[in-house]
Amino acid sequence: MKTYRELICWQKAIELVKSIYKITKNFPQSEQFGLTSQLRRAAVSVPSNIAEGFGRGSNKDFRRFLDISRGSLFELQTQIYIAKELDYIDKKFFEKVYEQSREVERILVGFMKSLKL
Repeated sequence: MKTYRELICWQKAIELVKSIYKITKNFPQSEQFGLTSQLRRAAVSVPSNIAEGFGRGSNKDFRRFLDISRGSLFELQTQIYIAKELDYIDKKFFEKVYEQSREVERILVGFMKSLKL
């Protein structure tokens, strides 16, 4: 593999980021520095850590950054749930974005297992 952009987990994480930015546009202005910011930072952290880890010199370092990426993904899933509970997103959209995050999670975990340490 020549670049992190070829990784399916990175590509799917980028799609998730786009979804999060789309939904947070409609959040209340009072959440600009609260949940909106938290959701966006957690979402951006997922593909960013995949890319940074790819640039490291060893599978061990890469695996550590993939672990961080997974942690950010779990943080994001929790924040999506909170947004639903606060009625910032409806159940249908929650289910769509949550499933998108679960797909990234499954691909990411499978990729992590494939790295031999």
